[in-house]
Amino acid sequence: MDPDSLQLGTEHLWNWLVRLLSKDSEWLNAKVKFFLPKMDLCSGDKAQDATQGVILQLRRLHAQGRATWQAFIHCVCMELDVPLDLEVPLLSTWGHGVAFPSQLEAGEESQPASQLQHGLKRPYQSCGSSPRPKQCKKQQLELAQRYLKLLKTSTQQRYGSKIPGPGQPLAFHQAYIPPILQWSRTPTPFRTQEGMAPGDPKAEDGTDVSIRDLFSTRADKGPRVTVLLGKAGMGKTTLAHRLCQRWADGQLDRFQALFLFEFRQLNLITRLLTLPQLLFDLYLSPEAGSDLVFQYLEENANGVLLIFDGLDQALHPAGPEDPSPALDLFSSLCRGTLLPGCWVLATSRPGKLPDCLPTEAATVHMWGFDRPRVEEYVGRFFPDQPEQEAALAELRGSRHLQSLCAVPALCQVTCLCLLRLLPGSPPGQSAALLPTVTQNYVQMLSTLGPRGYLPPEALLELSEVALSGLQTGKVIFSVGDIRPPTMAFAAALSLLTSFCICTGPGHRDTGYAFTHLSLQEFFAALYLMTSPKVDGNALAGHITLSSRWVLRTKARPGLLDHLPTFLAGLASRACRPFLSLVAQRDEMWVSARQAVVMQALRKLAARRLTGPKIVALCHCVGETQEPELASLMAQSLPCHLSFHNFPLTYADLAALTSILVHRNAPIHLDFEGCPLEPHCPEALVGCEQVENLSFKSRKCGDAFAEALSRSLPTMGSLKKLGLAGSKITARGISHLVQALRLCPQLEEVSFQDNQLKDWAVLNIVEVLPCLPQLRKLDLSRNNVSVSTLLRLTKVAVECPTVRTLQVREADLIFLLSPPTKTAAELQGAPDLQGNAGQREEAQSRSLTLRLQQCQLRVHDAQELIAQLQEGPRLDEVDLSGNQLDDEGCRLMAEAASQLHIARSLDLSDNGLSVHGVHCVLSAASMCRTLAEVHISLLHKTVVFTFAPEQEERKGSWDRTALPVSLTCQMPSEPPPHPAAIRLTHCGLQAKHLEQLCRALRGSCHLGQLDFSGNSLGDEGVAQLAQLLPGLGALQSLDLSENGLSLDAVFMLTPCFSTLPWLLHLDISSDSQRVVLRGDRRGRDHLAGGSLPEFPAGAQFSAFYQRCVPRSLCLRQCQLEPLSLACLCETLKKCPGPLEIKLSCEVLSDQSLETLLHHLAQLPQLSLLQLSQTRLSPKSPLLLADFFSLCPRVQKVDLRSLCHVTLHFRSSEEREGKCCGRFTGCGLSQEHVEPLCWLLSKCEDLNELDLSANMLGDDGLRCLLECLPQLPVSGSLDLSHNSISLESVLGLVKILPSCLRVQEASVNLGSEQSFWIHFSRQEEARKTLRLSQCNFGPEHVSRLATGLNQALKLTALTLTRCCLGLEQLTRLLSLLRWPVGLFSLRVEEPWVGTAGVLALLEVCTQASGNITEISISETQQQFSLQLEFPRQENPEAVALRLAHCDLGTHHNLLVWQLMETCARLQQLSLSQVNLCDTSSLLLQSLLPSLSELKTFRLTSSCVSSEGLAHLISGLSHCHHLEELDLSNNPFVEKDTEALMTVLEGMCWLKRLDFSHLPLGSSALALLSQGLSHMSVLQSLRLSRNGICDVGCLQLLEALRAASSLKELGLSHNQIGDFGAQHLAAILPALPELRKIDLSGNGIGPAGGVLLVESLALCKHLEELMLGYNVLADVTALRLAQRLPHHLRVLHLPSSGLSLEGALLLSQALDGCPYVEEISLAVNSLATGVPHFHQGLPLLRQIDLVSCEIDNHAAKPLAASLVLCPALEEVLLSWNLLGDEAAAELARVLPRMSRLKKMDLEKNQITACGAWLLVEGLAQGSGVQVIRLWNNPISPDVAQHLQSEEPRLDFAFFDKQPQPPRGS
Repeated sequence: MDPDSLQLGTEHLWNWLVRLLSKDSEWLNAKVKFFLPKMDLCSGDKAQDATQGVILQLRRLHAQGRATWQAFIHCVCMELDVPLDLEVPLLSTWGHGVAFPSQLEAGEESQPASQLQHGLKRPYQSCGSSPRPKQCKKQQLELAQRYLKLLKTSTQQRYGSKIPGPGQPLAFHQAYIPPILQWSRTPTPFRTQEGMAPGDPKAEDGTDVSIRDLFSTRADKGPRVTVLLGKAGMGKTTLAHRLCQRWADGQLDRFQALFLFEFRQLNLITRLLTLPQLLFDLYLSPEAGSDLVFQYLEENANGVLLIFDGLDQALHPAGPEDPSPALDLFSSLCRGTLLPGCWVLATSRPGKLPDCLPTEAATVHMWGFDRPRVEEYVGRFFPDQPEQEAALAELRGSRHLQSLCAVPALCQVTCLCLLRLLPGSPPGQSAALLPTVTQNYVQMLSTLGPRGYLPPEALLELSEVALSGLQTGKVIFSVGDIRPPTMAFAAALSLLTSFCICTGPGHRDTGYAFTHLSLQEFFAALYLMTSPKVDGNALAGHITLSSRWVLRTKARPGLLDHLPTFLAGLASRACRPFLSLVAQRDEMWVSARQAVVMQALRKLAARRLTGPKIVALCHCVGETQEPELASLMAQSLPCHLSFHNFPLTYADLAALTSILVHRNAPIHLDFEGCPLEPHCPEALVGCEQVENLSFKSRKCGDAFAEALSRSLPTMGSLKKLGLAGSKITARGISHLVQALRLCPQLEEVSFQDNQLKDWAVLNIVEVLPCLPQLRKLDLSRNNVSVSTLLRLTKVAVECPTVRTLQVREADLIFLLSPPTKTAAELQGAPDLQGNAGQREEAQSRSLTLRLQQCQLRVHDAQELIAQLQEGPRLDEVDLSGNQLDDEGCRLMAEAASQLHIARSLDLSDNGLSVHGVHCVLSAASMCRTLAEVHISLLHKTVVFTFAPEQEERKGSWDRTALPVSLTCQMPSEPPPHPAAIRLTHCGLQAKHLEQLCRALRGSCHLGQLDFSGNSLGDEGVAQLAQLLPGLGALQSLDLSENGLSLDAVFMLTPCFSTLPWLLHLDISSDSQRVVLRGDRRGRDHLAGGSLPEFPAGAQFSAFYQRCVPRSLCLRQCQLEPLSLACLCETLKKCPGPLEIKLSCEVLSDQSLETLLHHLAQLPQLSLLQLSQTRLSPKSPLLLADFFSLCPRVQKVDLRSLCHVTLHFRSSEEREGKCCGRFTGCGLSQEHVEPLCWLLSKCEDLNELDLSANMLGDDGLRCLLECLPQLPVSGSLDLSHNSISLESVLGLVKILPSCLRVQEASVNLGSEQSFWIHFSRQEEARKTLRLSQCNFGPEHVSRLATGLNQALKLTALTLTRCCLGLEQLTRLLSLLRWPVGLFSLRVEEPWVGTAGVLALLEVCTQASGNITEISISETQQQFSLQLEFPRQENPEAVALRLAHCDLGTHHNLLVWQLMETCARLQQLSLSQVNLCDTSSLLLQSLLPSLSELKTFRLTSSCVSSEGLAHLISGLSHCHHLEELDLSNNPFVEKDTEALMTVLEGMCWLKRLDFSHLPLGSSALALLSQGLSHMSVLQSLRLSRNGICDVGCLQLLEALRAASSLKELGLSHNQIGDFGAQHLAAILPALPELRKIDLSGNGIGPAGGVLLVESLALCKHLEELMLGYNVLADVTALRLAQRLPHHLRVLHLPSSGLSLEGALLLSQALDGCPYVEEISLAVNSLATGVPHFHQGLPLLRQIDLVSCEIDNHAAKPLAASLVLCPALEEVLLSWNLLGDEAAAELARVLPRMSRLKKMDLEKNQITACGAWLLVEGLAQGSGVQVIRLWNNPISPDVAQHLQSEEPRLDFAFFDKQPQPPRGS
């Protein structure tokens, strides 16, 4: 086209455009305002007419640049009705930059520069370009007033137009409803203004928060800073602009100047910025005199308000190391370094606030809309009445829609959508189309779209811009960032807002931003879902959850925080058509994208997340509208869900509730430290899954409580409610109380730390009768007065469900339990609902009352007593820490007997004086249930403890049915409970004693008396010794820490004779301990505290009271001869038995002699103990001499010259063995002779222990020389005396001269043991055991020489003595005895590797006849027996080869063995590998053994060929009397071949084929062989697989064995049929003594027949029928026909019950020969053996797993006592408890031979175990009591075992082995 035509066409378009815009000037003004945000449309040159005005506006738009002009042209074509024939050339000519209209170019140069600035700005003047001129004050004032007027006028013009101003929110000129404002932190008080202007923010939580209140702090100096916190969409920016409008309208008249800045714009400034530049260059410049105006502002700073919007966007935009200049300026303003005294208001999303904020800054939380605000907003949004009612109906009918509208920004979006949806939708349908936030935005786009059309390209491009901005942190875009068509589309839908941005003086531009940040996030999510450039991994990578711990850690909230929520919303099925439209793809492609998001959400839903992430995920899951995903998340939530320290809104809780409705299990919700929207509890309405609900936040107030009260009645599963740390007042409490009345299911309610006043607390407790299931009411840390407290005690007394009222300082807690009788139960008897019902209820419940530190006084105590006297029984009353003084304490003590207190009365720390002590004691002594009084004035302790009342104790006495029955009949009434009086650290002196004792005499039964920590002195002790008899029988008296001297001991020792109850006097000088006790029980010393009082314990103490000796324990005292003599004199009248325990630092020889001299004059003395006392080296001789000085001494034990123990016989015991132990006393050679001389005067010295001394070889030699003169009859211990090998060789020489020596053992290894055992008569045979003696070759000849001279030494054992093969050969060759048998055993490691041949060669070198050889390679033992002199025809040769491989031998050795073993009588091979060569050897050897009587081959490996050789050899041994081939792994074929050996063996007496497979053929051969064995005495065939048919065949062969004594057929399967045939043949076996039929499947029928037949076996001694189901009928028949000579009866697991066991026990009672009884694994229960006559020889009784409980314990213990020979009692795996333990402990001292008692796996606690300890302490010989797996804690078990090592709690039995030689 030629230029002329182009010019004509452009002119035509221009004229048409001017005409079009002249018709719609308002639309043009709006677009000019959008593209030119700083332009003032009312200023400048006035156009003559409309056409000129349009041309002027077009020129302004063109002056902005090409991009602005193109975007405007696109808006014209998109929004106005442009014909198609003009739209195409319009876009092609001006819409794509081809040409500019020439009509605009002419006017560009004439455009004034001022038009680019603020509407009323004057030409720019820099604030700092020239020095400030000196002007007068009047001129400064005029300039300032002109500037302030200019500032207000500019603000009025900005907000006066209905067209949205630059940067104003989209809905600024729509209906404005103020959101909820709530004070979060107010360091300085606020003055509330009376009356609020219409539209001001409403008051919340009792604080009248209006716009004026935001700036009404009393701080007159320093910065006045207020921070407004609110989540996105809450209206922070809208409120900031609203403040500007209010100020311009004169409603904020206290401020002369107001400046509003947005940090999103200030962040663009990078250069250094001053405050005048900020105010004048970036906001509004004064007409003149900038310096004077700024000076005026500084002087009147208290009238200046600076508002900074979006503080969260300014926090470190470029990183913490590079803060922005604007933030530096803001920090200076907050600190007061700039414009001091000015007002600063900042808005921010919740986050970590900058450090520049002063601590006194006020914080205000901006929440959203509650329901009234939402309805008010909707009412203003829809001006038409029908539309308004329809919209409100939709809102009220949808809870989800209400939660959306709780956010003001979403409320506007929802109203826009309803505006379009309501006209064409039926009622209720519109709300269904708006289920999520995302779908609200989608619906909004459809609503705003021109003509309902949404161009996909524009949507996608705008979405890409949104995502790019979020990823780079960009929220402000320039005109070049967005293409003109996209800009036009966004402007048409009002998706973008425009504003002027200034980066410096003269540098201004237009910026664009999304109308809200959430809208930008929505478009970013839309791009991620629809763009093909984003793959699945990238899409899933954006599904992340922010932790949102913003209050403490996160300074700047992220721009992408809500992106996952919109992605989840777009993943909903309802959004597929919209996504398909935008992406221009089919729905299958869209569903694949949605599946990626859903999969990522499923992974998050299954994880364990923190509270903030859970809330974020709830929003995401709710947006998806997927019930399956919601259910997955609901089930994955923990049962206890905690939220800490992050803001929560109504929408957050609504999202959480929407997830919880899909949960099956209950959940606990805990909100602590979270700023909560006041009405957010309404979101929990109807949530049945919440079981525990707890809120703890100072942000919660009355509005929160009111909202919560509307939710509580609808939460039917709620059991626990907590509201703590809030600002709730009486108004909020009244709402909650009304709600609590409708929640009868509540079990716990807490109103802690709410600063409640008296009226509110009383209002709460009034609801107690309405909560029948309530267990706890916590009102701690509130403001309660004393008068109200007494009213609360009255409530506790009168309310039937209250069990405890606990008040301590700030604590106030009610503990309750359901009443015993409900109202429904009492309706049947209306007349009983009055006093009778109350009286019964009062008797059935008990009340615990704790009023600690409540400032109670005497008159309060009187009122309290009056209340309690009318109330129920009291369990505990604690009034400690009050101000009762002496009188109040006396009143409470007097009232104690009337109040029926069950446990304790605590009056500690109440100002009790020493003069009031006796008054309190006198008052308390009248109470017969008093158990203990503890008064300590030093520690301010006054505690009264009570025992159960007489009726209750009697009922308990009858119910327990105490098992301990002792010498006297149990009384019908329980004994009175002894009282303990503890008056410690009270400053008592001797002068107070008489008055105190007079008060104590009134006590009904005084038990323990404690005067420790006072100032009685010796004078007080002397006076007390005279007063004690008048106080009755005490259990203990403690006089510790009373400044006593040793003279006090001499005053107290006579009390042994004057006070019958006194058994123990314990005195310690260093610790000032002086205690008089009546018994020595120490159960209270167990780790972990005292044990529970056990009724059997009292009876048990009575049992051993007569056995407990009186003891005097005197520790850490100076024991001089005179003091010792005086002490012994005072003890002469003391009744016995008496124990004296002394300890001091050093005891001289003179003192020891004095002590020993006087001890001989105390016939009642049983024990003297000197512990931790240093003695001289002469003391062993003094103590040895004491054996002759005092014939009653039984044992002298001296250890390390520090510990001495002397045991004495009673005067009745004239004879007995003596024991002397002098260990570690440094005895050397010089002490040996005098010591032996002194000991030789002892008549019967059983044991002598001289171990751990320094005797050495010389001392030992000297001792051995004196040995014949020592009267030792038991043992001599010389261990650890530095003895060498020389002493061992000397012992061999001298041993024959010691006629009474029985055995000597020496170990020179690390153990260093040396024992010599004696007998009372001369011993003909002696044994010597030498271990680790390291014999060398040079010692062998000396050893042999000594052995040749020791003719009476018959046995020698050498264990690890380094005696090699050569030395052993030499030793054997050197041994030359005249006559006799000599046994030699060698235990060396080389024995296991030397081999049999080498050892047999050694045997052939012996000079005597070898009568016995034993080789054990596994045990490394080699032993042989020699007979001297050697004879050519030895009478007996026995060869024992154990664990050997006899596979190879030399022929010469075979012939030597034949010659040596010609008269061999016994050959035993056990656990050997008998190879074929060895079997050939036996085949050759056995025929030559003509006198062989016994052959054993057991548990060995023999091949079939080897077995054939063995059979061949045995077939010649017709004279065998015993054949044992048991436990060999033979096959059935081998067994059958083996049976052929029996042919011709008619002299067999013992035959054992156990564990061999006996088939029918083998059994036939066996039966045939047995038929010829007429002298057979023992037949053992256990586990041979014999059935009933085989049993019949076998038994027929036994008819000829009339001499049979033992028959073992255990663990076969003969059954009742076999038992029947066995019963038929038993009469033919008259000599039968033992029969074992265990585990044979025999039932009651066979059992009865067997028992009847066994009765004919008169000599039967052992009967074993266990593991057969014999039942009681067999037991009955056995009881009737019990064999007279029975020794062993085994019936384990025999199906016996109570009846059968009782019948057996009656039959066994009195049997004189019974030694073992086993009834294990039978259901005996109480049917344990009941003996009246006893079993004199019973050694073991097995009652394991018999279901025996405490009821059977008493008869069981009584029966055990009647068995004096009992050594082992097995009671494990039963139901025995502490009562059974008490019974067993009672009889332990009477069972002298008992070694082991097994009580594993029972129900014995620490109490019962301690009773066993006490029983063992009475002299029992028990070695171990097994207590594994009883309910005793490891700590207590360890302590018990330290007290008594014989208690074994380990899994494995650690029973000590008896010492060798015993």
